[in-house]
Amino acid sequence: MSKIRAAAIAVLCIACSIAAVPSMAQGGRGAPPPGHRPGYAPPPGPVPRGQWWDGAHGHGHYYPVAGWRVNTLPPHVAYYPYHGVRYGYWGGVWYAPYGGSWVVARPPYGVVIGGLPAFATVVTIGGIGYWYANGVYYREYAGGGYEVVPSPIVGMPDGTGTAGRTYIYPKMGQSAEKQASDEYECHRWAVGQTGFDPTAAATGQTTVSTQRSDYVRAQTACLEGRGYTIR
Repeated sequence: MSKIRAAAIAVLCIACSIAAVPSMAQGGRGAPPPGHRPGYAPPPGPVPRGQWWDGAHGHGHYYPVAGWRVNTLPPHVAYYPYHGVRYGYWGGVWYAPYGGSWVVARPPYGVVIGGLPAFATVVTIGGIGYWYANGVYYREYAGGGYEVVPSPIVGMPDGTGTAGRTYIYPKMGQSAEKQASDEYECHRWAVGQTGFDPTAAATGQTTVSTQRSDYVRAQTACLEGRGYTIR
């Protein structure tokens, strides 16, 4: 009798498990995980000291933070003199001389480099192609190589590659990495508020000037709310 009862209980448990599968699928895989942000690659774990996680545009890489001091540069670093400063570049990271050593730096707009790392992310914004890595946007340069350009998701171009230059001042002392993350998150927020996504312009999204204007105003409001001055 006890064997029959045990077998009945086992069958009942299997039946309960099978019945629970649909509900788990509906509430599990179909729902985004906590902290999910469209187009953002979340970090795989805690961010190590002295580094930041660049998840914008699904990029998904760790980089050293600006100001991080190093005594020697990677062996394959390339040097790019620009406006009197001899910058070093390797693996998406820029370096500037600091006394007898180097510090991780943000590159100046207009500097042209010979190549980008294979893991640089290609993004299309306003119908224009860019390469993205470490919070920096690049465009192919007519004379060869890639030019560092201002962020195209702030004061975005109108589809012809032109736009009034937008200046963003971190009045609360935000780091360059924090500003890059905030710019991307405010871009995504503006997309959600207005329904206009500049990254979809090249895939047939119909746009009008009012949509573009609403997007810029929404993004500006978001950045100002995070402590930036926009001009």
